[in-house]
Amino acid sequence: MPRTILATDLDGTFLGGSAAQREALLQWIAAHRSELVLIFVSGRGQAFMQQLATELPVRPDHLIGDVGTSVACGPQYAPLPPLERWLDAAWPADSAARIERQMRAHPQLRPQAVVSGRRRSYLFDDPAQTHGARHDMRGLGFDTLLSDNQYFDVLPRGVQKGPTLLRTLMALGLPAQRTLVAGDTLNDLSMFETGLAGVAVGNREAALDAAIAHHRNVYRSPHPGAASVLDALRRFHQLGNIHGFITGHRLSQAAL
Repeated sequence: MPRTILATDLDGTFLGGSAAQREALLQWIAAHRSELVLIFVSGRGQAFMQQLATELPVRPDHLIGDVGTSVACGPQYAPLPPLERWLDAAWPADSAARIERQMRAHPQLRPQAVVSGRRRSYLFDDPAQTHGARHDMRGLGFDTLLSDNQYFDVLPRGVQKGPTLLRTLMALGLPAQRTLVAGDTLNDLSMFETGLAGVAVGNREAALDAAIAHHRNVYRSPHPGAASVLDALRRFHQLGNIHGFITGHRLSQAAL
């Protein structure tokens, strides 16, 4: 059987839940390591994820960072040329300067202290504060993303976690039908919109829960963080396909 691919968000998801729940997930992955491909898909930057990879007892195979705007693959976490060409084409050299110049008209949005990848990131207190900035960024040819009731990301048009993950799977020759995605906030929505099998963890953002209400490929778990990921991963790995995975979870929920 082909290996199972777990493509998971970090904060609140893979790293969410209690210490015991995280340890149980890590132990299960370690016990099945030869049967799995582990991909971190995060809003965090590559430097953070590569440092985390040295600290965890299981090392991720590939890293998709900065909300899908950076990719590093393999033992050396090297760039993938096809992905680099696609990302660079979507993010011209003057993108950051153009965005920052326009965002001066929106001082209520505060730049995040540390930003990497092909994006600009800001903080907000009230979603209503973002309306004008979203309109201006669309006019410049960029996409915007609000998540976790505080983050405002300006991204290359058409680039988020989901599209980048699909291109990464294709470039690496990894089967989409064997891929499980996991997340907890709106910046994970694009992964669920790919049609891949998914698990939204129990501590998910309310806005994400509403957005995936009719996504039949996503299991809305009652468990927090790592416990959700482990529950879904075990079942998906055993069943080997999205149909059995989703049907099984619906039957389990109906029995509660």
